Amino acid sequence: MARIETQLAKLGLALPPPIKLPPGVVLPFQFVRIIGNRAIISGHGPQNPDGSIAAPLGKLGRELTVEQGYTAARLTALAVLGSLQRALGDLDRVSAWGRVFGMVNSAAGFSSQPGVINGFSDLILELYGPEIGAHSRSAVGMAELPFDMPVEVEAEVEIVV
Repeated sequence: MARIETQLAKLGLALPPPIKLPPGVVLPFQFVRIIGNRAIISGHGPQNPDGSIAAPLGKLGRELTVEQGYTAARLTALAVLGSLQRALGDLDRVSAWGRVFGMVNSAAGFSSQPGVINGFSDLILELYGPEIGAHSRSAVGMAELPFDMPVEVEAEVEIVV
């Protein structure tokens, strides 16, 4: 078993299958686009183990707490890793996490976006360690996110070709 898959198993975590979209929704893009030695990852949200969009939904600072947002960001990391695994075949091919752009569905006045997106970053660092897992990051508030998801994350990684 690959190193990252072993780490996931030790943590009792499983990667979700491709997202199950609401009826009639079509997404005309790739979730992971490989260009040379880079994998550019489209925005992902939190998913349940069956691939459906994970609840709770809504805005941080209104319907959801920072802790719920942190959990949603962690589930989003698993969704991103699931897409990467399907695209790469092996998560150990990731040689460096480069950039993470975290978006938080925020109520007016909510300013704890970094604490929410830490759910994503903490899991990546736990799995990949401080050298490969280190990444630059933004954590910004958004007025709305698709399907009322609390978190959406896009990223870019370097891969072994």
